[in-house]
Amino acid sequence: MQESPRLATSLFYSDAAGDTMDKSIEQMGQDLARAAYAKSTQERYVKVGQELADRFKKPVADLTRDELRVFVDEVSSSSRSFSQIIKKLCALLFLYRRTLGRAADVSFIKLPSKYSALPPVLSLGEVDALLKAIRKPRYQAIAMVMYGAGLRISEAIVLEVDDIDGARGVIRVRHGKGNKAREAKLSQSLYVWLRNYWDQQRPPLPHLFASARGTVPRSETVRKALARAGKDAHLKKAITPHVLRHSFATHLLEQGTDLRVVAALLGHASITSTARYARVTEKLVRQTPSPLDLLPRRRR
Repeated sequence: MQESPRLATSLFYSDAAGDTMDKSIEQMGQDLARAAYAKSTQERYVKVGQELADRFKKPVADLTRDELRVFVDEVSSSSRSFSQIIKKLCALLFLYRRTLGRAADVSFIKLPSKYSALPPVLSLGEVDALLKAIRKPRYQAIAMVMYGAGLRISEAIVLEVDDIDGARGVIRVRHGKGNKAREAKLSQSLYVWLRNYWDQQRPPLPHLFASARGTVPRSETVRKALARAGKDAHLKKAITPHVLRHSFATHLLEQGTDLRVVAALLGHASITSTARYARVTEKLVRQTPSPLDLLPRRRR
């Protein structure tokens, strides 16, 4: 049975003194639940809202813009990590923009930017060596799907047999990031490979990668299998599930696939998320001529 937003948010609130909770924070929890945010994100955002109310000892709806500035300055100076600052500021933005409908009160908040390192990418030869070094067929099949279709590890491990549509050449991703469904590319070679895997392993239905007992593999177990295979294949790069996804995107771009198509295949809500992969296509950089080379050659 699906929890109602009010029931879901009630898990977050407890008041030992018996006082009435800030109604705006309670509404924030309900809004987060309705928007299908992850349970951990709901809890974290609500906690930030409560910290804000506790800081000034009054309802968040009554806070002034100057008080909000004070809180933001304290968050920026006291949080231990960059990610904590981002998460707390995002919670404030959600509270004032979505719940209170007062975007102007937080218009001064600008999320800090952080240098984004280039994602590691494997060459085709390295991908081949990695896949061959994975010991268990189940983990090898999961890696094939992550690289062959660009799936996240959370999307790959829960695939069901009915999600593989060979006739249409697609993989149905039921629960992508943000709980959004989409269809990923199923190439003919990946389809044949998965058919062979299925014929040999015959995992219990409905999941494609279930163990003999019917359990879905844990993401941490798959991560360890990939890391071990990377060492066995003598790869210098640290191998994670996202390396396969990065490599999928980069190799498509190097083949000339349109950035918008790659964004759709990856399930990116914004093409900006996909654009960072374009920075690692060194092959395209080498092959692109300089405008100077296009000028007519001058005779001496």
